Amino acid sequence: MSSIQDVAALAKVSTATASRALSRPEMVADSTRARVMKAAQQLGYQPNVLARSLRQRETRTIGLIVADILNPFHALLAKGVQDTADAHGYVTFLFNSDEQPDKEARAIETLRGHLPQGLIIVPTSGTREHLKSLPHLPVVELDRVSGNPQALTVTVDNLGGAAAATAHLIELGHRRIGMIVGQLDISTSVERHAGYRSALEAAGLAYDPALVRLGQHREDDGHRAALELLSLPIPERPTALFVGNNEMTVGAVLAARELGLRIPEDLSIVGFDDSRWAQTMSPPLTVISQPAYSLGAHACEQLLAQLARERPGPVPRVQLPTELIIRESTGPPPVPLLPLLLSSS
Repeated sequence: MSSIQDVAALAKVSTATASRALSRPEMVADSTRARVMKAAQQLGYQPNVLARSLRQRETRTIGLIVADILNPFHALLAKGVQDTADAHGYVTFLFNSDEQPDKEARAIETLRGHLPQGLIIVPTSGTREHLKSLPHLPVVELDRVSGNPQALTVTVDNLGGAAAATAHLIELGHRRIGMIVGQLDISTSVERHAGYRSALEAAGLAYDPALVRLGQHREDDGHRAALELLSLPIPERPTALFVGNNEMTVGAVLAARELGLRIPEDLSIVGFDDSRWAQTMSPPLTVISQPAYSLGAHACEQLLAQLARERPGPVPRVQLPTELIIRESTGPPPVPLLPLLLSSS
């Protein structure tokens, strides 16, 4: 990588002049600044704004990397962060990883040169490794955790929420409950899967891996997984589905409709995440609601509190509660199957 000294040599100016031309352009002549900028461009030089800002503490900016900005949940996370940052006089740089570790790595590399104060990140499977390139930057992991024991985290009670969703279906009489969950290299998926299993075990029901499908958190993953589960022979087919996020829930609902299944008469569905469409669809969807906006706001508050401390204290682990909201997409199993299912439980 080129240095400021290389830029100065190519522009035929002193290092101090080159630095001023890039950081304080009003302090140098236009012709000098143009020469320095041309040299920096030719060399591919990127000033380390991060290091300079951390030393001088002049700018008030934070970075935010979310996993899927098209997902309403992540959009609300971002709004919670941005509103809170703005209220405290900070500007937020927003990046979207698209659930792709390599794209997250590129975002973090960009932040190396442009982020002055701290970072809030919704981790991918590669986050723990990627953050090694920013060893001194204050970081808050939002919604998910990377496994770094030193990380400050703001999450929800995924395990308890998933257990509540599954227990609700069990109480209605369901014994074959399918689950569509994200890849198990993401902490939220691991916790929600664990909550599903724990509720089955608490009710004396055996965990059946044939009733579980993994996806990449997208609508088409939920659609594909639901088609697979709902196309099983009737004795093996689930009478209820618990779906691990709102995008996959959309896909599962569409799959049920394609197969001509009525909700909840033929199939009960519980989703994880609430949204406007979940409330207005027909029938309205039973969900595990999580406070997305508050999650983002808490994450920003935790980061700003960390920046304000002269000495680091204990690493906070903030966990917000979830809520089971019962609407009309859940009911008892189909009547013809109920005796058979109960006798086999």
